[in-house]
Amino acid sequence: MSDRMSLEEKCINTIRFLAVDAIEKAKSGHPGMPMGAAAAAFTLWTRRLKHNPADPLWPDRDRFVLSAGHASMLLYALLYLSGYDLSLDDLKAFRQWGSKTPGHPERRHPAGAEMTTGPLGQGLAAAVGMAIAEAHLAARFNRPGHPVVDHRTYVFASDGDLMEGLSAEACALAGHLGLGKLTLLYDDNRISLSGTTLLCFTEDINKRFAASGWQVIAVEDGNDTAAVDRALAAAEAESKRPSLIRLHTTIGFGAPGKQNTSAAHGSPLGAEELKAAKENLGWPVDPPFFVPEEALRFFREAAAKSAKKQEAWKETFRRYAAACPEAAAEFERVIRGELPAGWEKALPVYGPGTKDVATRKTSEAVLQALGAAIPELMGGAADLNPSTFSWLKGMGDFQKMGEPPACREGACGGDWSYGGRNIHFGVREHAMAAIAGGMAMHGGILPFTGTFFTFADYMRPSIRLAAMMGLQVIYIFTHDSIGVGEDGPTHQPVEQLMSLRVIPNLTVIRPADANETVEAWRMAIENGTGPTALIFTRQNLPVADRSTVGLADGLRKGGYVFWESGEGAPEAILIGTGSEVPLALAAGKTLAAEGIRVRVVSLPSWELFDHQPQIYRDQVLPPDVGARVAVEAGVRLGWEHYVGITGAVVGIDRFGASAPYQTIYEKFEITAAAVAAEARRLLGR
Repeated sequence: MSDRMSLEEKCINTIRFLAVDAIEKAKSGHPGMPMGAAAAAFTLWTRRLKHNPADPLWPDRDRFVLSAGHASMLLYALLYLSGYDLSLDDLKAFRQWGSKTPGHPERRHPAGAEMTTGPLGQGLAAAVGMAIAEAHLAARFNRPGHPVVDHRTYVFASDGDLMEGLSAEACALAGHLGLGKLTLLYDDNRISLSGTTLLCFTEDINKRFAASGWQVIAVEDGNDTAAVDRALAAAEAESKRPSLIRLHTTIGFGAPGKQNTSAAHGSPLGAEELKAAKENLGWPVDPPFFVPEEALRFFREAAAKSAKKQEAWKETFRRYAAACPEAAAEFERVIRGELPAGWEKALPVYGPGTKDVATRKTSEAVLQALGAAIPELMGGAADLNPSTFSWLKGMGDFQKMGEPPACREGACGGDWSYGGRNIHFGVREHAMAAIAGGMAMHGGILPFTGTFFTFADYMRPSIRLAAMMGLQVIYIFTHDSIGVGEDGPTHQPVEQLMSLRVIPNLTVIRPADANETVEAWRMAIENGTGPTALIFTRQNLPVADRSTVGLADGLRKGGYVFWESGEGAPEAILIGTGSEVPLALAAGKTLAAEGIRVRVVSLPSWELFDHQPQIYRDQVLPPDVGARVAVEAGVRLGWEHYVGITGAVVGIDRFGASAPYQTIYEKFEITAAAVAAEARRLLGR
């Protein structure tokens, strides 16, 4: 190592070569960005970032999101050097089974990783959600002289992140909302995996972000730490706009044969090129994973200085609690993720005299009750509030101060500020889902979203990540089947229900009536281990008389006996979900009139049902009853899980059609008569 190398250069090169050595040892990974962006990352982490390695979940810490998750070793090197619970041996185990350093960052694994990233654009969109959460909680809890919520969100993104349409959606909304505490550091190295970005990405990024309402700051040399620091200071000084810091960097900086080429992006440098890079930058070739003592000491001292900010915050919070004890107690509750005492008392009950009602309308009523009882419940729709009814009436719109209201009469109301709880996402379903995930990751918010069920396709990547991270996000999906009717096949989801059911750790619930809808919401509110998809109808459904059928709280177990024709073991079991439960019931009563012992099962949530003890599942679906018919207005694939090879499924394996929904059900033979006919066939009657 050169004697003339400054301490700053040693620190930056330590980041570079910890990353490259780990990638070389693993024989896989992405060295290019860690080498090119190391100087900017060093500057942020040692001069600006507010964090405490000893308490990674400190509520008022700055959030750092590596949206370019392929550069994971950049993050791991920073975490190790700063003193998080990550050892040098953990870096050496990069990408190995059971290690704390997986190939792409995973939420809180290791501690200090804010979210799971890798699919490009997701981290950037989630960071918008984090900034929204910070702004809302600040508006809700801060008092003059008591800024208990006052932190920033930083995100590192690549060319690929900005190519994704998701990032354009999210950044447009961030600019509209004026999220001044959001800073995007864009690693503009002009190289992607397949070559130069001149092949496909030549738009004027500066003008794009300026047009979206962002402050744009250019740093011509990403290795110029003073220039990077000035840019970060300018971002901090801008309170009314998010900031884009465009860092011109060199991918694979220092590797003489591969820098500034796509060869540095997604593969190890190789032994010879690694040796050449170390020699080129005056770094010892051996041993690998070399960390100069003075560099490690500098990082740890910088982190210790940052940690003192938490001590100052604790004193701020102590004074806040003394002056505003109720607000302080409420803040601590929402940060812990605890529900308010007695919240469930707000849930309505629908008696046997209730008129037929669409489950989307019941959901609206439940949401209003829950919104009043659970102040952290916050969200909105992708420009479909009047159809999905996913709003909180009278609870204000989340908008930047000074903007005139533009919502429909009765759709919002109240204050027009960051204190509002209705988010107008616009026609941006993918960004909506990713932003909601970021809000959940931040903490203190229980987010919900709303759109037509067919547009779950636009949201699926973000839903998948939320399930992977165990985030409590509630997705409201309405217009759930061919029951949409006249809008036709583009708006009639037939494969979406089964598509969501196969996502691990996602709870999908399709209630059959108003009272099942209430229970579905109860489960979503109580489900703190992952996201929930609530699937609601456009068309009206009868409200079951619970004095003659099973109680709706059976939904909590995913499935239950809805109705039986009489005593004795059933000869046939009819299984339905949502709007098809009434069809199963009608078919069951027809068969019962013919002397057949029938059981009708409502199975609104496969996930909840499959998590019940085997003894309960066998009670609901006795294994020795082979005559089983499932009915659902969607694809048949998957139902063999419950009807087996001897059963039958009444469903639809084609796209829908445009017509009144009653006609479509009839033409596609999703009827009580069809269900009864299948049961007779199985019984040989």
